[in-house]
Amino acid sequence: MTLALITGARGFLGRHLVAALSARGVAVAGVGHGQWPAAEWADAGVTRWVNGEIDSANLDLLRAEAGTPTTIYHLAGGSVVGPSFANPLEDFERTVATSARLFDWVRRNAPEARIVAVSSAAVYGAGHHLPIGEDALLNPYSPYGHHKRLMEGLCRSYGQNFGLRTAIVRVFSAFGPGLRKQLLWDLCNRLAAGTSPLVLDGTGAERRDWMAATDVAQLLMHVGSCLPSVDAPIVNGGTGRGYSVAEFAQAVLDAWGSAAPVRFTGISRLGDPVELVADVSKLDRLGYTPEVSLPQGIAQYIEWFRQARGR
Repeated sequence: MTLALITGARGFLGRHLVAALSARGVAVAGVGHGQWPAAEWADAGVTRWVNGEIDSANLDLLRAEAGTPTTIYHLAGGSVVGPSFANPLEDFERTVATSARLFDWVRRNAPEARIVAVSSAAVYGAGHHLPIGEDALLNPYSPYGHHKRLMEGLCRSYGQNFGLRTAIVRVFSAFGPGLRKQLLWDLCNRLAAGTSPLVLDGTGAERRDWMAATDVAQLLMHVGSCLPSVDAPIVNGGTGRGYSVAEFAQAVLDAWGSAAPVRFTGISRLGDPVELVADVSKLDRLGYTPEVSLPQGIAQYIEWFRQARGR
């Protein structure tokens, strides 16, 4: 039986990946933090969910009840830069220690499984000429970025030393329905409250590579299907097109139907690089192309936001 194990299945990207795998008829088991009623995770497409640490006890429980996974999607870990400054040890535990326990469990219990580990463009840091290729110098600003880099090192080590079939996907700026943090969530909440003008941090010239969460999910599955023949163990998860924060904000205003002015403080947040745009040459070689444009993705998000707010 084909079984996918998702760490962090209850999270933002995890839920999109569950939906994509379930649509293909793949059985999904999940582990991670958060109360998730059985009726809800079953409706989402999960056959078995364990709320708790990613450790041998919980992984053994999942294996006994759901079976040995054929593919493991490792999404669990720190997900936001800011909290990693406030509590770096917690971020380390969530990202690095969790990964070490997972990879070692796979080594001992599911060595034939394919592992797709989700990292972040935060490992690149700043000072890069755009677009950023996977072979670029890694110079993370934040504890979050440093911990993702350490996770990548563990993943590659278990691949090289123990023969595990691994790949790493560095996701740039994922967005989509279900996201309840970061710029898009913040803008929609302010627009719903009638805030004007909209005052944002930074200069507005900061450039990001926004990728729809549904496309990220498809990419993760695509990379997993390519293992172990993938030509490189690290792949950028982006579209290859950058938009400035000012352009992004204007696109949100247009989709919302608002004429509220946008102003920028000129003060950047700690650990926030000026430009993060992916070189997607490897994605092209792998035969993967994102489907959702930025305007389409923003429109989908606003529709979800209004429905969720109306409940």
